[in-house]
Amino acid sequence: MNRLDRYIIRNILALTGVVALALVAIYTFTSFVADLGGTGKGEYGVKELAVYTLLNMPAGLHILLPIIAMLGTLMGLGNMAGTGEITAIRAAGVSNLRIGRAALIAGALLGLLGWTIGEWIAPLGQQSAERYKTQARYGVEGAQSRPVWLKNGNDIFNIRRLIAEDHIGDAVIYSIDDELRLRAVTTAQDGRYRDGRWDLSGVVRTEFAEDSARVEQLPHFELTGGLSPQVLRLFVLQAKSLSTNGLMQLIAYLDDNGLDSSEQRLTLWRKAVEPLTVMAMMMFAVPFVFGSLRNSGAGLRLMIGVLVGVGFYVVNEVTADFGQLFGWPPLLAASAPTAALGMIGWLRLRRAI
Repeated sequence: MNRLDRYIIRNILALTGVVALALVAIYTFTSFVADLGGTGKGEYGVKELAVYTLLNMPAGLHILLPIIAMLGTLMGLGNMAGTGEITAIRAAGVSNLRIGRAALIAGALLGLLGWTIGEWIAPLGQQSAERYKTQARYGVEGAQSRPVWLKNGNDIFNIRRLIAEDHIGDAVIYSIDDELRLRAVTTAQDGRYRDGRWDLSGVVRTEFAEDSARVEQLPHFELTGGLSPQVLRLFVLQAKSLSTNGLMQLIAYLDDNGLDSSEQRLTLWRKAVEPLTVMAMMMFAVPFVFGSLRNSGAGLRLMIGVLVGVGFYVVNEVTADFGQLFGWPPLLAASAPTAALGMIGWLRLRRAI
């Protein structure tokens, strides 16, 4: 990079930072207002909602980053065009592709930042937020509000109350054979994971034979297998709040138990493509400053950027849903909109006057 590249990159990143502060503030405030109806349960009040919302701010930044990158490029290069700097740069013999290359370098830096946020900061913030919310609503011994269904080998778990990743309550375990016939039903009032196995208490176990059934009441029942607290924690979290390593572990667990992992595979590929999406959005934005928006105000550029960004978000989500519906390869469903946007941006940049 020479001095000109650094100057263009600095202008783009500076305006991107301003746009990021504005959009994340709006997104956070909107989320806070939308969740006000959920307060009043247990000790979950306005103060707790504020903490919950702040912990989710990195996830909001991660979601908005492609739109932020495009708006930052439009505003940064637009300001340079408004002051005549872009015209002077082009008159000095600098090609459109050279300016686009500088924007791509800025996009690579933002993509790396977004990948770091999405891989570590946002998942940690979301998981901390959910734990804080659960503790405020239900207390230290609060439970997961929704039931959890899991399959581990020939055992199917219905955990109706998840207290912690190593502590379950009010669970039912259905045991089947290889021909999918029900062989036993075990209900437990409480279960804790100790020394590589689940220690269930308050157990009623019903075993089925060909023409009879036997019911036992047991004070304790030990259950071994691959259902570790780590797997349980990964399974109950939303796929979008997991890191790449967590997603890979969850996919391996699902595959080992013959369960559908298409949603998790799609999320994994979308995480991999996210830095390229940021770069494609910035590449698509560059030609605008050479055309009709060269002498336009910031308001028009902002409107164009928002429309394109929201449109891309909708297309990206619809493509992902279509991919799952029609069984497309996860890589195709995750990358098709980004590839199309990048190609269109490159063609427009080459033909820009």
